[in-house]
Amino acid sequence: MTKKILVVDDEENILISLEFLLRRAGYAIALARDGDEALAQAERFSPDLILLDVMMPKKDGYEVCHLLRQDPRYERCKIVLLTAKGRDIDRAKGLALGADDYLTKPFATRELLERVERLLAPAPGAA
Repeated sequence: MTKKILVVDDEENILISLEFLLRRAGYAIALARDGDEALAQAERFSPDLILLDVMMPKKDGYEVCHLLRQDPRYERCKIVLLTAKGRDIDRAKGLALGADDYLTKPFATRELLERVERLLAPAPGAA
């Protein structure tokens, strides 16, 4: 079954680039441009993983991450925060709010794909 990824970023160039990269890697993709749209798309699309920008209009990525983690429907969904905020305190905040990983922009596409593949891999011993 094809894994589904929701890409959330307010920068159109990043959305286009990540959509192309992830589709080419075989994933089904949905896009959102702000925090409110991210929550609506998560409900419609039921993603396996969300690539979530932190600095966005309406609701920032931290708030979206926190809201998703409060909803049992998304307990299995992986969340990767993508952000230009590279300080240790920013990373700690994201992980404390429930993110599974934190990647600082700019990032290498190979590194992003490796992290996505690792997070979406079946758990050891899973059938």
